[in-house]
Amino acid sequence: MNDNFNTIAGWTLFAGIVALGLSSISSRIFHADNPEAPEQPGYFIEAAEEPGAEESGPSLALLLNTGSAEAGAAVFAKCISCHSIEQSGANGIGPNLWGVVGAPIGKHAAGFAYSADLASMGGEWTYENLDPWLASPRAMAPGTKMSFAGLANPQDRANVILYMVANGGGPALPPPPAEEPAGGEAGAADATAPEEGTGTLEGAAPSAMEAAGAAGGSQPVASSNAAPGTGANGQ
Repeated sequence: MNDNFNTIAGWTLFAGIVALGLSSISSRIFHADNPEAPEQPGYFIEAAEEPGAEESGPSLALLLNTGSAEAGAAVFAKCISCHSIEQSGANGIGPNLWGVVGAPIGKHAAGFAYSADLASMGGEWTYENLDPWLASPRAMAPGTKMSFAGLANPQDRANVILYMVANGGGPALPPPPAEEPAGGEAGAADATAPEEGTGTLEGAAPSAMEAAGAAGGSQPVASSNAAPGTGANGQ
């Protein structure tokens, strides 16, 4: 038994010595005792740009002036499960929307229990307020009872607004943005610049070349210095 114990103890001691030696060697090779930080820790991940970070696309005024109430009626089909829009229509899960454009926010439909967030918002349902509301109701009023996710397409929102205007009226549409002249500012400048080759501008002093040309041209002869005629009676 003593022989077995000595053998086991010897091998255990030997294994410990080998482990200690390997640890010492690895620490010298891989600097395990003093790790060096990498020059660039981690790596950069390019995050996708958030929607709406940059303003792009046609303006709301242009979309409203080029949109269609008929197209808005088709989009409004998503809303009829909660809203009525006919005059004197009943409130449902959402309020009746007849004449809502231009009406006070959160106070339009009598007897409807609006959320506190919407009722305390103030202002009116202008075109500029309706557009972000239809895009994302909860982004505009986080406590709203409206569970609709919103319309991502700007033209769909403009068409729905036009459909609501057709059902109860509303303020005049915002004028479309003015069109720039063809060619931009450079084209406008060229349109007012004189064309080449049209001669001296009226009221401008003639150049030396023009003055010399005028002096060398034919000059009228005074009648008193004219040569005697050589007609039939002048020989």
